[in-house]
Amino acid sequence: MYIDGKWVLGSGNQTRKVINPANGQVIGIVTEGTREDAKRAIQAARRAFDKDGWQESKARDRAELLLKIADILESRQEEFACLDTLNNGKPLRESRYDVSDAVNQFRYYAGLCTKPHGVTYDVPDNMQAMVVREPIGVVSQIIPWNYPLVMATQKIAPAIAAGCTLVIKPAEQTPLSLIRLFEIIDEVGFPPGVVNLVLGEGETVGAELAENPLVDMVAFTGGTDTGIRIMKAAAETVKKVGLELGGKSPNIVFADADFETAVDYALYAIFANQGEVCSAGSRLLLEEILYDRFVPELVKRAQQIQVGPGTDEETEMGPLITEEHMNRVLSYIEEAKKEGAELLCGGRRLTENGLDKGFFVEPTIFAKVTPEMRIVQEEVFGPVLVIQTFRTEEEAIELANGTRYGLAGAVFTSDVAKAHRVIRKLRAGITWINTYHPTYNEAPWGGYKQSGIGRELGTYGFEEYLEIKQININLNVEPSGWFKKRG
Repeated sequence: MYIDGKWVLGSGNQTRKVINPANGQVIGIVTEGTREDAKRAIQAARRAFDKDGWQESKARDRAELLLKIADILESRQEEFACLDTLNNGKPLRESRYDVSDAVNQFRYYAGLCTKPHGVTYDVPDNMQAMVVREPIGVVSQIIPWNYPLVMATQKIAPAIAAGCTLVIKPAEQTPLSLIRLFEIIDEVGFPPGVVNLVLGEGETVGAELAENPLVDMVAFTGGTDTGIRIMKAAAETVKKVGLELGGKSPNIVFADADFETAVDYALYAIFANQGEVCSAGSRLLLEEILYDRFVPELVKRAQQIQVGPGTDEETEMGPLITEEHMNRVLSYIEEAKKEGAELLCGGRRLTENGLDKGFFVEPTIFAKVTPEMRIVQEEVFGPVLVIQTFRTEEEAIELANGTRYGLAGAVFTSDVAKAHRVIRKLRAGITWINTYHPTYNEAPWGGYKQSGIGRELGTYGFEEYLEIKQININLNVEPSGWFKKRG
């Protein structure tokens, strides 16, 4: 771990094995942090902010540090991509995109932090009124395992740019690329305590990061149920919370959509990154008249997806993250069959052709589902698609909004007006028309309803780490006369 500018082992003298999900082999052993380690890191971050001068650091200096990180990370792009693939399982082509995104995030926020971010007001009473933005202080950041590097950098970069200090915890399953990133952070020369890395379990280290009264904000990406627990823990000290949580996102395809494009993106929406994506298009809402043409082609294409180790350049879909998670996904599949859903393809663990030691699940598609089924309502977080049908635009919207989530959604149609009508009625924070999944560091990321609070990325993500302060300056320095002077 990296605490107060030094590499340290966990105080409990415990370690954790890191597993390659493609073959079950141990690829690393890391130290295991404790609550005491988290407290030490938080105290270091608090001191660095309050006493050591980071609160008064100059935007240009912070920008230079971010640019140095970006340059070194870019020079080691293939190393980081391979590391994420070995640790997470995703195909190399996806890991390469992630590293490129991470590099661009550091550069984007390096540019943003030096730009104006204050306001002045023309007010009466011979006063000058203004608003300035100041760093929120000490930030805890908790990262998921599905995008180990890029989910970390999209929190680290804006926090540093804003002038915060931070303590970050990767998922227990995928710490390796973040440890490597901290080698770069150490190399570029941050003052001690500004950026800290603590490993360990969510129930201990994560809980401390959410509860500790010295922390001003906690930023978390992960499942909704965990997010609710973090929100409750943070409420005890009324700290700011940023939550990017789960999804059960609808992908709506109308009969007038471009057929090949809609089929292609229906596959990409759910099977990219093995379906381990919070914004995955896990519910395909298909206009009923299109069903008999669309579904056979979709199933045929799904069965052709090349599943295998992410290190194989031919692989299109890799393994799930752990055996435990694989079994969870398989249990959802079995439950769906019991509830009466029709299994069109997939549905089993893959063990052929040397895949028996990994955690591979076939691309899986269900039809004849009903809205109350668990497979429709709950986030499976795996390569499992459910198909719902509709007859009218109004029915499509009702089905689309019919879960507790509101992270993402898409509409495929050649009717521009209809596309805009439907998108505007989707209760979701990230939406697409005639595409799925492309997102940009310049634009906000986050959801409605139980898919989260706040936004990441873009100027919105930067502002999450800033407090707003009103300053009023009297330009006519004389007594107010509000109370009479007597005697």
